[in-house]
Amino acid sequence: MDALTIAGRTYASRLLVGTGKYRDFEQTRAAIEASGANIVTVAIRRTNIGQTAGEPSLLDFIPPDRYTLLPNTAGCYTAEDAVRTLRLARELLDDHRLVKLEVLGDPHTLYPNMIETLAAARTLVKEGFEVMVYCSDDPIMARELEQIGCVAVMPLASLIGSGMGLLNPWNLRIILDQAKVPVIVDAGVGTASDAAIAMELGCAGVLMNTAIAAAREPVLMAAAMRKAVEAGRDAFRAGRMPRREYQASPSSPTGGLIG
Repeated sequence: MDALTIAGRTYASRLLVGTGKYRDFEQTRAAIEASGANIVTVAIRRTNIGQTAGEPSLLDFIPPDRYTLLPNTAGCYTAEDAVRTLRLARELLDDHRLVKLEVLGDPHTLYPNMIETLAAARTLVKEGFEVMVYCSDDPIMARELEQIGCVAVMPLASLIGSGMGLLNPWNLRIILDQAKVPVIVDAGVGTASDAAIAMELGCAGVLMNTAIAAAREPVLMAAAMRKAVEAGRDAFRAGRMPRREYQASPSSPTGGLIG
């Protein structure tokens, strides 16, 4: 599979994974290894990466020298909180600049608050952060975030943790057609076929957490997601056959038939 490039750096895997909702850090490590992911996102407000002394640190299980950590602002509802959280992450991770911005609108739907997201993105880009941004599937918002300077736009497939899959492929196609930065589906993937569909549409990658962590067998699901992303990307690059409505086409040659 061809490499994913974000902010000038390349990654072998196009599957990005989260670290929440697992039974323990051991299961987290096993699932991430099975996923083949290179980029691992971490909720700074919910996961210890050194800010809480005396408690187990995720970094003991997911070492930064092996994975690219992607600090995120899960649980933030204002631009101010999101910016403050990522400044803390930069300090904890030795001036780390690649981050995932998400500013939520309400605790029920976890839908992005795009007004606050835009405000936070402007501040973070000015401060030198490389911002990957969770957003609605509104093509105008996605374009605005790219113009601000975000290095990747990450429209939701459906609500975070819902497992409903890709509900609006049409908007996603518009975003893909206009974007000059990677478009990575974020949120709502439920199973391997959801990931494959997103990749077949031309997405640069898929980010997921609950779809793996909440599976009956998380490590096995992580391996399935790895294969789905690879297959979907290969199918996109190969180019699917044309759809033929109301018209069949035989698979075998028609010439030289007996009689």
